[in-house]
Amino acid sequence: GHQDPQFLPDGRRREQTVLPGATQHQQEVDDAHPRLESRTEPLYDPVRRSDENELTKLRLHKIPHTPVYRIYRELELNLRIKPKKRLVRQTPQSLAVPTTIKQHWSMDFMHDQLSDGRSFRVFNVIDDFNRQALGVEADLSLPASRVIRALDQMIEWRGKPAAIRCDNGPEYISGALQTWAERRGIRITFIQPGKPQQNAYIERYNRTARYGWLAQHLFESIEQVQESGTRWLWTYNHERPNMALGGITPMQALDRRMSGQLALAA
Repeated sequence: GHQDPQFLPDGRRREQTVLPGATQHQQEVDDAHPRLESRTEPLYDPVRRSDENELTKLRLHKIPHTPVYRIYRELELNLRIKPKKRLVRQTPQSLAVPTTIKQHWSMDFMHDQLSDGRSFRVFNVIDDFNRQALGVEADLSLPASRVIRALDQMIEWRGKPAAIRCDNGPEYISGALQTWAERRGIRITFIQPGKPQQNAYIERYNRTARYGWLAQHLFESIEQVQESGTRWLWTYNHERPNMALGGITPMQALDRRMSGQLALAA
């Protein structure tokens, strides 16, 4: 039969060792461990047995097809997922490198604010050949008529360019500018939408003008902006070295290239 763990096989009572500092309750728990380990069947747990029964019922229960499909349709899970339409990528156009003056100009707008919070625009034009800034036109509004007037003033002293590069802004795509360009015999080259790098010459100039000129002043009127912009043109063209030109100014680059062309022609 089952032997009482409190007695030895020869019938003597097993001596109980009380650990130092152990309480009577802890000693009773230690003495009960042999009796608990000797049990071959687990203790009955009514809560655990109830959970197992409920889980078995859920596994055996079958949900009808009709309610499931009704919820499936209400969540619009039966609709076919349309595949995403692939966008047709346009072939990027390389940036043309002009070989002489008046071959290609670039124009673009900049935005800033006066001291009273009013926004103004700055119209910039450069010659791509030697990165020379040709003009600065500042005002609260610069429609296509003002753009045409500024270009006419630049052409009077610089000469007519063969082409002008610009983005797809409303001032550039207007019928007035297109008519003016056809009358002048100038080709308007539009960059691809969302491709400002195709107008990199004027974009680089705008960054230089932003940090070297506009960000250095707080203007109170458009007249101050225009006067300061005129001084900036002279400083940029005659005193500010351009790393894209080898560390020389735009006017020095123009003089060297023109001299070289004259020498080759001679």
